[in-house]
Amino acid sequence: MKKVFILILLCLHTFVATAQKLTGRARPYVSKVWSPDLGNGQYKNPVINADYSDPDAIRVGNDFYLVSSSFENIPGLPVLHSKDLVNWQIIGHALTKQPPFEHFYMPRHGDGVWAPAIRYYNKEFFIYYPDPDYGIYLTKANNPAGPWSEPVLVMPGKGLIDPCPLLDDDGSMYLVHGFAGSRAGIKSIIAVNKLNKSGTKVTDEGVIVYDGHEQDPTLEGPKFYKRNGYYYIFAPAGGVSTGWQLALRSKNIYGPYERKAVMDQGKSPINGPHQGAWVNTSTGEDWFLHFQDKDAYGRVVHLQPMTWKDNWPVIGLDKDGDGKGEPLLTYRKPNVGKMALEIANPAESDEFDNNRLGLQWQWNANPKAYWSYLYPAKGVLRLYSAKVPDEAKNLWFVPNLLMQKFPAEEFMATVKMEFKPNTKLEGEKAGLAVMGLSYANIGIKHKKDGDYLVFGMNKSADRGDEENEREVAKLSSSLIYLRVIVRPGALCSFAYSTDGSNFQIVGDVFKAKPGRWVGAKLALFCIRNTQINDSGYADIDWFRVTPLN
Repeated sequence: MKKVFILILLCLHTFVATAQKLTGRARPYVSKVWSPDLGNGQYKNPVINADYSDPDAIRVGNDFYLVSSSFENIPGLPVLHSKDLVNWQIIGHALTKQPPFEHFYMPRHGDGVWAPAIRYYNKEFFIYYPDPDYGIYLTKANNPAGPWSEPVLVMPGKGLIDPCPLLDDDGSMYLVHGFAGSRAGIKSIIAVNKLNKSGTKVTDEGVIVYDGHEQDPTLEGPKFYKRNGYYYIFAPAGGVSTGWQLALRSKNIYGPYERKAVMDQGKSPINGPHQGAWVNTSTGEDWFLHFQDKDAYGRVVHLQPMTWKDNWPVIGLDKDGDGKGEPLLTYRKPNVGKMALEIANPAESDEFDNNRLGLQWQWNANPKAYWSYLYPAKGVLRLYSAKVPDEAKNLWFVPNLLMQKFPAEEFMATVKMEFKPNTKLEGEKAGLAVMGLSYANIGIKHKKDGDYLVFGMNKSADRGDEENEREVAKLSSSLIYLRVIVRPGALCSFAYSTDGSNFQIVGDVFKAKPGRWVGAKLALFCIRNTQINDSGYADIDWFRVTPLN
C-alpha cells in the first residue's frame, strides 16, 4: 500500500511538472529553511516566517491575496498570493517608486508605507495605504500582480495611519483609520470618514467612533467589516509585542461600538498577537492572519482558526469558553475545497539568470537606474559602485543597498561575487551585510596596492557612529564567496572562501538588531566615496539561502 501511495505522489509530481512546461508557468519556490506546510494536512506557524508586518488579506474566488507594510523599502507594498492561506508566494509590488519621489531618494527609515488594506470592488483591486507624514493614498489594479496605478492622495494630513475601506450594502463607501501619536499628537482613537463613490476622496471631517485610552491604549490598525447587520472594526491594542486583539461592533457605522477582547497571548509563546485580517474560504470557514513581533527577525505572519459566538469573533483556541482565544502553533490546514498540490514559499535564493530581479529584493530608497544591471548573457547581477551621499555617516544612510528579509530563525546566506573596481579609484567596496540599527558586513575593498578582504561593524549606526572596519587579508583573486551564518537569537557569524568549499570565519559574532519598525535585513552593496567619471562593479553570480551545515 505504501508503494502504491508513493507511486501516486510521483505521478502527481510528474503531471504538475509537465503542466508547468506546457503552460510556461514557473514552479513555485520552495524554501530549504522554512516551510509551514507539514505535508500531512496540518501546518505550523508562522505561515510566513519573515517580516511582513501589518498583514491584510482578501479572498477573490479561490485565490487569497495579502499585502503588508514596506516602510521606506522599494519596490514597496508587496503583494503575496496563496491558494490555501498556508503556502504563500510574492507575486508583485504595488509601488515601483514611493511618492514624494525626491523625498524618498534618500533612506527614510521607519517612514513611508505603514499598514495597508486590500479590497476587491467592482472587479478591481484597491489598496489603501498611509504615509504618516503625508496622508492616505489609494492605488488600484485589474491584476494583483500589477501594474498598479499611480497613487492618489485620498486624505492628506499628518499622522493619519492604518486605513481600511468598507463598501456598504447601499453602495456608500467609508474609511476607518487611526492616528500616529508621533505626528498627530494623539493616538488610541479610531475615526470613520465618508468616501466618494469611487473611493478616491474623503468627503467629510470624520467622526471618532472609539476611544481606547482607558481600556485599550495604543489602539491602532483597524480593519472594517460587515456581517449579519453589524459593522465590525477589528483592531489590536496594548502595544505591538504585548497587546491583544480587539473586536468592536455596532448596528450603526458611527457607533456606539461595543468592545470585546477576542484573542491574546494566553499561555502560548506567541507574544502580541498583533493586527491582521479576517478572511473566509469558499467552503465557509473563517480564518485570521496576524503578526508576531520577533525583534531582529521582524514581524512574522501567523494563521489562526476563527469562529463566531453570539455574533462575536473568537480567534485561536478558546480553552475556557469565555470567547477569547489564544494563538496556536499547529493546526489543520484550511478547507479550500480541494487539495493544494504544491508547496510554495516566499523566494529567498536568486541565481540572477533572468532579466528580472527576484521579487524578494528591495532597495533602501527609491532606486536609480544606474545602480544595477541584470546581465543575462553572463547570468549575473552587476552592481555598480554608487557614490555614498556626502551626509551619509555609515551604511545606514546609504540608499543603494539591495536587501531582503530574514527568512527563518537559523540559516546560511552565501553569495558568489567577482569584484572589478575602478583601478583609478581607491576605496571602492562591495560585499554582504546584515543591516539594522546596528550592522556588520564582510566585503572586498580596493586600495592602491590591491584588493583586501575587510570586516566592518557598527553598533550604533542609526546614531551616526562611524563603522569600525579592519583588514582581514590581501586577496590575489577578484572572485570571492561571502557568507553569513545566522543562529537562533539572531547571532550572526561572517565567513569567506576563495574556492566555495572551505570557509573561514571572520570577526566576532554579531547580534543582529531590528531596523526602525522592521526586522534585520540581508544586504548586498557596492559603494565608493569619490565622484569620478566611471565606476567599478561587483558581479553577483548567485545568492543562496540554505540550512546550517
